[in-house]
Amino acid sequence: MNAALLHTEGTPLLNSTAGVATLTLRRPKQRNSLNDEDLQILLNYFDVINNTAIDVVVLRASTDGQRQPVFSAGYNVAGFDDDALAPLRFERIVEAFEQLRPITVCALNGSVYGGATDLVLASDFVVAQTGLYWRMPALALGLHYYPSGLRRYINRLGLNLSKRAFLLGEAMTFEHLSDSGVFEALVASNEFEPTLERVVQQLSRMAPRASQDTKKSLNEIAAGHYDQAVLSARSESSALGQEFAEGRQAFAQRRAPRFKEI
Repeated sequence: MNAALLHTEGTPLLNSTAGVATLTLRRPKQRNSLNDEDLQILLNYFDVINNTAIDVVVLRASTDGQRQPVFSAGYNVAGFDDDALAPLRFERIVEAFEQLRPITVCALNGSVYGGATDLVLASDFVVAQTGLYWRMPALALGLHYYPSGLRRYINRLGLNLSKRAFLLGEAMTFEHLSDSGVFEALVASNEFEPTLERVVQQLSRMAPRASQDTKKSLNEIAAGHYDQAVLSARSESSALGQEFAEGRQAFAQRRAPRFKEI
């Protein structure tokens, strides 16, 4: 990707290489708040990702020129005046991101607010920097949050932290949230990129189909919307599949499995 394009203010960008796609938010002057055009572009990118040979997706944000780094301030509040229901329709973006076929990693290099916190929670893994803040101001705006967002908050942060986030509406440090297990890693800025790369590489070494089917099953169980027969069928298909055959052979031969060659 052209480096100048990456650092230009504008709509999100999608870049992919070696089975890893990177989605970059690029409105640092607006604290990477998302407008309706951005949301539609993200939905289009999700379709592309689901239909491309992508195994891992990294969601990140440009913080160029910001005095205090902000990953995203969520949905652009300017849209509230034109369509009061627009913030509720933000749910479909987060739902689509959570349901992406590949494994997702959020590279959380700035503070995060509003609906963007739900986007973070919809990620399979989160690598975050220390010294940053998390805030959900929905009730300060008079808004009852949409159902799937509340479900994600409780599943990922637990009931007590979810009540603190919504009912108090105060900014919480990432360090305060770290015991919830929401972060795969919480590291200083100089460790951020190497840690992110380690996580992405580890995910890339796993069996892609088994990983993606297991992700789907785990999310369905967490949401309480799963079918035992469907999960059993996935398990049986995996046991009879080429990935498991390659994994067993690699184990017997004491070598790394070559899932990409299947």
